[in-house]
Amino acid sequence: MTIIKEIKNNVLWIRLNRPQVFNSFNQEMAFAVQGALDEAVTNRDIRAVVITGEGKAFCAGQDLAEATDPNGPELQSIVAKHYNPIIGKIRTIEKPVIAAVNGVAAGAGANIALACDIVFAGNSASFIQAFSKIGLIPDSGGTFFLPRLIGFQKAMALMMTGDKVIAEEAERMNMIYKSVGDEMLMETVEKFAEQLAKMPTRGLGLTKIAMNASMTNNLSQQLKVEEELQTQAGSTYDFQEGTTAFLEKRKPEFKGE
Repeated sequence: MTIIKEIKNNVLWIRLNRPQVFNSFNQEMAFAVQGALDEAVTNRDIRAVVITGEGKAFCAGQDLAEATDPNGPELQSIVAKHYNPIIGKIRTIEKPVIAAVNGVAAGAGANIALACDIVFAGNSASFIQAFSKIGLIPDSGGTFFLPRLIGFQKAMALMMTGDKVIAEEAERMNMIYKSVGDEMLMETVEKFAEQLAKMPTRGLGLTKIAMNASMTNNLSQQLKVEEELQTQAGSTYDFQEGTTAFLEKRKPEFKGE
């Protein structure tokens, strides 16, 4: 079983489960993660997603034993069929996707984490753009997200050198949302994810659509996107419940609809 799935309090937990190889990806695990993310789209009981790793690592990237196996998938297929769909699904799921980085996140593992909406990391965790060490380029959206998070110069330096960035430094660089003590990581993420799962899920999903669009839009295009999405948000049950609760001075009970 290459991943462990659990739905708890409307949160889908996806735990990468190849700890003997630091949760490095093979084809089976890539397809299993894709399937779990598809479930997050269709299952209305799921209102937030957490991706984390079993054991001491988050994810060490691609399993090089598979990548160099003459009978294994070709590199182009690994990128196109394993990683690109995972990144696409993380970004298009209209629900919050949170990474809980519990150890090293290297190569594709680092960039899968950075593609998530919000990243928490334990203090002993680290992020490594390891591709240059073996003559490859960053994939899994790394060349898109990292420069937007930390700036062109820093991203370029990290990609060329493959230097390790510890969690506290990653937070200072705005690479991640927050670093916390290792012993507090899962409890912190659980509380945070369950808080988001009780919020207006449809509104959060529309916010995600707007943020995705802002990556490439100019101001006038983005204002039009906001107008269209705000109109959709205003037609939801949760908007009606939120405004009614405000006027009645009570706590709203959102349904995610």
